[in-house]
Amino acid sequence: MDGLSATKWETIVVGAGAAGLIAAERSGACGRKTLLIEKSNKPGVKILMSGGTRCNLTHHTDCLGIVRAFGKQGSFLHAPLSHLSPQDVVELFEKEGVKTKVESTGKVFPRSNRAVDVRDALVRRLNASEVTLKTGEAVTDLSRDQNGEFRVQTANTHYRCDKLIITVGGQSYPGCGTTGDGYAWLRDWGHTIVPPIPALAPLTTSDQWLHQLKGISFQNVELWADSDVETETQKAKRERLIRCRGDMLLTHFGLSGPAPMNISRVLGISGGHLPRIYCDFFPEHRQAELEQLVRHLAQQSGKRSWLTGLSTHMPQRFAESLLKVLGLDAQRRGSEVPNRWVVRVAESLKRLRMKVTGTRGFAKAEVTAGGVALGEVRSKTMESKIVPELFLAGEILDLDGPIGGFNFQAAFSTGWLAGYQGQNPRS
Repeated sequence: MDGLSATKWETIVVGAGAAGLIAAERSGACGRKTLLIEKSNKPGVKILMSGGTRCNLTHHTDCLGIVRAFGKQGSFLHAPLSHLSPQDVVELFEKEGVKTKVESTGKVFPRSNRAVDVRDALVRRLNASEVTLKTGEAVTDLSRDQNGEFRVQTANTHYRCDKLIITVGGQSYPGCGTTGDGYAWLRDWGHTIVPPIPALAPLTTSDQWLHQLKGISFQNVELWADSDVETETQKAKRERLIRCRGDMLLTHFGLSGPAPMNISRVLGISGGHLPRIYCDFFPEHRQAELEQLVRHLAQQSGKRSWLTGLSTHMPQRFAESLLKVLGLDAQRRGSEVPNRWVVRVAESLKRLRMKVTGTRGFAKAEVTAGGVALGEVRSKTMESKIVPELFLAGEILDLDGPIGGFNFQAAFSTGWLAGYQGQNPRS
């Protein structure tokens, strides 16, 4: 038995991701003898990968903006955000020398565009709070004795503590070590685990013509998912499941980028029946306005092919392929294009059905939807309602938001609050 395992810790934090690093730092700053255990050989692996290795650490909005972004789950974040708001996160990193910038999308990045600067700032704070960090050691089991003492078992030893904080994440990016370990432990202790599904994942499609257009990107398209549901008054009513705007990239497997990834979670909660996915390439135009635009572009082409005119408002390869799929002659002179063709093109650009077959799964998902049911956690302290002195934070919870730094904000805020372990963070 080495010195670390022989020690009785006041607090142990399992998982050194965004939530774990900040929870352990807060625990140490409160004067508690704290141990942070991480299965990977270095802390914050997912931080280093996020945002294309730039780390989108929060969103340029207020607390209410974060809450709204999470939809029905958002109300859980009122208390955590009241103690660590988006502005607080920015100030925290600025104090550590990490200057930030706000991009046009509202995403907040380090000015250096280096995720490692974000991770290193958290590690510096951790060291300053005199927390002991143990890396390269995977937890294999958790238990609690009759006296309420927690036992954290690893392959080589075990550790004991009075308070336990679990921040092991979900199942997204399993190469980072987030392989869903925490679900089994917490289920054994009586917690309800909402079935985990990949969220913020690229979409796969069977549209071969789109696959052949890989590399083409679109700005500010609108995607939505519809499902047929039975009602008393209608045999088939179209139910809008989700709608979002953003950029989209065509790939060799399907669709990537913010808009497709933001709607990916509905594919995992559709009960095995995939919803219909549609794309509006011109969301700023009404149907009649778009028809007028397409007609104008065709007429403007004159004796040239109407493809020439269309290509001024969309990538030429896409326009050419779309006309081919619709069975329309791309080389028809613009002045000779019949009105019914104009209507068909406009309809397709406003409501193009994407034959989505699924997502690229947890391996490519940025976050996990599902996890510990929020109703079983006290949002004012992050303590379990089922196991006293057990605290939960970050992606282990059934809490997932859209692309844009929202999920990091949730991890930081819940981790911050969990680190106080029931003490008043403002005292």
